[in-house]
Amino acid sequence: MSDTGIITTITNIITTTTDTTTTTTTTTIIPDALLLDTGDHAWMLASTALVLMMTPALAIFYAGLVHRKNVLSQLFLSFLCMGVIFVQWVLFGFSFAFGDPVSVGFGSFSDAALRFNGSRHDPFYCPTLPLLTYAAYQGTFAIVPPAKSNVPKVLNQPFT
Repeated sequence: MSDTGIITTITNIITTTTDTTTTTTTTTIIPDALLLDTGDHAWMLASTALVLMMTPALAIFYAGLVHRKNVLSQLFLSFLCMGVIFVQWVLFGFSFAFGDPVSVGFGSFSDAALRFNGSRHDPFYCPTLPLLTYAAYQGTFAIVPPAKSNVPKVLNQPFT
């Protein structure tokens, strides 16, 4: 870079700083609830869908382990778990697991039935996500263990 280029650059910087000092700036305070990351939100929704698909995939996997007459039963039990457990999670599970602490390890029922309507922002559990998205994500993981628990009952039956 030549000397004239450096002088021109320094002149531009000086004029730029002169221009910015004469203008007035207004500061807008943005609440934490509006500082949501759309990329995190999109990935969490995609992850929720993938985990939700894991339950029928487990049903199909375990259907291969059981006798032919138990395949439909295995699929039905997994889909039944998807409905029942998610309703329980919405009604009281999320509030009990992630609500305001009553004592160590136990939450309150202040958010039972997801009373916060997605408007509450929790900087501890999900700083860049809506709490409702986090509740749906955790709810999909609540479905998997009961769906897996019905398999040993079917596998103990003798093959005929």
